[in-house]
Amino acid sequence: MSAKVLVFISISCFIFGCSKFPYMLEQGAGQIKLLARGVDNKKLLNDPNIDQAIKDKISKIEAYRQFFYKFWDIPPGKIYSKTTFLQDDAVTYLVITSPFDEIKAGQECFPFVGCFPYLGFFKKESAISYAKKQEKANYVTYIRPVYAYSTLGNFDDNILSSFFKFDEHELAEIIFHELFHTMFFVKDEVDLNENLANFFGKEMVYLYFKQSEEEKKKSEAIKKQKMQLNSLVVALVNKLSEHYHQKKVQGTMDKQQAADILQEFLKNEFMPQIKTFCDNQALSPIDCFPLRRKWNNASFAAYLTYERKSNDLEGLKSRVSGSLKEFYLYISKKYEEYKKEHKQNKFKTFESYLFKID
Repeated sequence: MSAKVLVFISISCFIFGCSKFPYMLEQGAGQIKLLARGVDNKKLLNDPNIDQAIKDKISKIEAYRQFFYKFWDIPPGKIYSKTTFLQDDAVTYLVITSPFDEIKAGQECFPFVGCFPYLGFFKKESAISYAKKQEKANYVTYIRPVYAYSTLGNFDDNILSSFFKFDEHELAEIIFHELFHTMFFVKDEVDLNENLANFFGKEMVYLYFKQSEEEKKKSEAIKKQKMQLNSLVVALVNKLSEHYHQKKVQGTMDKQQAADILQEFLKNEFMPQIKTFCDNQALSPIDCFPLRRKWNNASFAAYLTYERKSNDLEGLKSRVSGSLKEFYLYISKKYEEYKKEHKQNKFKTFESYLFKID
């Protein structure tokens, strides 16, 4: 396994002139260590020295995994058959960068695997060092801790001890989310991939826990609130983008002017409107998450990566109708159609094709 990773990195860098060789080498080594430190779940479950709470989490993850594969009628692999205990709370740290005068995540591209709107680091100090380097180059940065991720089926991912911090509903959603990535992934369209995994992960939670009618009504009410809050955040981010654009149309904009625009926007528009919404919806400070975050161009860009299309997917499913399986088959069919259309240069992205109005 380790030899394969290192050979891949070496060949890729030789062919493409890899300026990211030190980075790829560090992350390749980190992935190898993560896999190598995995302990078979059966061994852990039979170990009297392992806390029962951890055993319960491992058993739940196995149940979620089996449900996922049975639901989608996919042969289960070895993913999540081992557990790795981390030395840190998070497994990796994503660094998102954005220009100081617009909300746009910087793209990091690699041979064969495509481009991503972030750079991930197994070592927190490496993430901080990279962020500082980007800030010196006049970029705005945001470091996001990651507690779960997928290698998209390229490796048999392990359960990570960072999973254990979540309750059973959150944990189920994480497992369904990450497993969905192994089933469906569109190269170079991270935003869409994350939004799809978010959507299907949440929907599968509802199915797994077989909610009663009363519970479904509560869940639907919460979902509606989240959709409305998400729509408000996206609309406000678009408004900030307009502020930047208007200033640039008037002439050049330096970093301090951009910072002033951001602070004025947060103080006079973003925070007041979010607070008003949460107050009107009787949302607790914990549920009104936008008020608890530190926002800048990079963190706004990161938010858009994971949430920008969530409401559109809800709308698309309502138009398509049918079960969750039928909706997935619809998306898969559209993807096959898109690949044929893409060859004729009719659509640049699958996202644009999926959400096109017929």
